[in-house]
Amino acid sequence: MRQLFEEELTKLHLHFSEMGMMVNEAIYKSVKAFINHDKELAQEVIDQDHHINELELSLEKKCFELIALQQPVTSDLRRIVTVMKACADLERMGDHAVSIAKSTIRVKGTKRVLQIEAEIGELSGKVKEMVRTVLEAYLKQDVEEARKIAASDTAVDALAEVIHQQCIEEMKADPELVLGGTDYLLVSGYLERIGDYVTNICEWIVYLETGTITELNPHHSI
Repeated sequence: MRQLFEEELTKLHLHFSEMGMMVNEAIYKSVKAFINHDKELAQEVIDQDHHINELELSLEKKCFELIALQQPVTSDLRRIVTVMKACADLERMGDHAVSIAKSTIRVKGTKRVLQIEAEIGELSGKVKEMVRTVLEAYLKQDVEEARKIAASDTAVDALAEVIHQQCIEEMKADPELVLGGTDYLLVSGYLERIGDYVTNICEWIVYLETGTITELNPHHSI
């Protein structure tokens, strides 16, 4: 019975990793679509989002089944709770990728600021690296790496603030940039929020190993 339970827990963690890769791909495609004004790619991100949602529901259902049928002890329950909480964060990250894709469709054809778009591309690169490494840290249950990843969110916040200020200045100088500038603000905000959710997952990795909920980045909002 114990071996079967361990196998089910292993499957949960692998499915979580699969969901994480799907989310990371959605983030990559959504930002690529936004920068290239690729309406078709943006629509693909929107259309594929239901797969992420379905996987989250499947994982959540399996977690509840394990709790109900296996009556796990404290350490095992912590592992199940971690999967559930981290999955919820992944799903929200996927939602933000969809929001970026929707901004792409809305902003298509508006006046562009290439410097800001380049910085959004740089911001997305930092965020995607956070997502990639947090998935690895989760599978390895690497607490120290989780702490490093959470600390890297400060660079994401700083760059998002730079983009925010530049957008404001550009919109003040050229009223024709108001529509496009607003979408730049939204997209950088979505990416910043994705970084916050990565930090949340880092906190769940620490919880998984220590049993203590630790706020790794007290300056970010959840």
